[in-house]
Amino acid sequence: MRRRRSADAAASDAVAVAGVVQRLAVLLQAGIAPTAAWRHLGGAGDTTADAVCERLDAGGSASSALTDRGGAWQQIGVAWQVATVVGAPLAVSLRGLAEALRDAHQARDDVRSALAEPQTTARLIAWLPLVALGLGAALGFDPFAALATPLGAVCLFAGGLLMFGAYRWTRALVARAQPGEEIPGLDAEVIAIALSGGVSIPRALEVVAAASGLEPTPETESVLALSRSAGAPAVELLRADAAARRQAARTEGRLRAASLSGRLLLPLGVCTLPAFLLLGVGPMFLSVLTTTPLTL
Repeated sequence: MRRRRSADAAASDAVAVAGVVQRLAVLLQAGIAPTAAWRHLGGAGDTTADAVCERLDAGGSASSALTDRGGAWQQIGVAWQVATVVGAPLAVSLRGLAEALRDAHQARDDVRSALAEPQTTARLIAWLPLVALGLGAALGFDPFAALATPLGAVCLFAGGLLMFGAYRWTRALVARAQPGEEIPGLDAEVIAIALSGGVSIPRALEVVAAASGLEPTPETESVLALSRSAGAPAVELLRADAAARRQAARTEGRLRAASLSGRLLLPLGVCTLPAFLLLGVGPMFLSVLTTTPLTL
């Protein structure tokens, strides 16, 4: 649950950051200087812009202020530093990265929406053994007295253990199906920003590594090799590859969510149904045996 709250907070943060960066890009594209643009945003009530302005007034840089904010702002700070070092257009660079943040958030949101139904079903089924116990009491049996017997205590312990096992197993399956927090194709986006400043590919890789520690993935290296061999502009190839990776991550996430419904049948069959028999049917059967007099 804590991990889910953290993921939701990170997703909300990414959306808010993308909105602020889009407004900043519009101001920059209108010809407003970066420092003045930050001050305009700060005057509009943006706390991050206020922090950047304070850092600038103290003689620091906007990129360091953004990086210190953490979360999605850290990626914006890296893009800002890379664009500043190579002389890339800030407005275009920030707009492209904001769109990447929005795409990544949309992909995670789609996957979480697809996961909602199997997660809800799993939670409802997990209560089935206890519902059966209450139903037995409602039908006039005395399952709680039966659970106080030695055999009933064994049923209670085994059923509780199976319910706990089903809970942990289900939770692990759902956690594996959750989307990650990373932005697919981020290295390609940042390298494209560096190359848009007109530097060579080796220089772009050097600047990106110094700013963020990011190393090109094999997919990005393949795109750069294609650019060299074909003489095609690497910037557009990298951005197209990053967009394709985000789309692939979205599709993969939906497939994981779809397969989760089938995988949740495993803890249901192995743990929940036996727990239902032990906590629901077993106590009723014991109640019948203990209340029915034996006749010769």
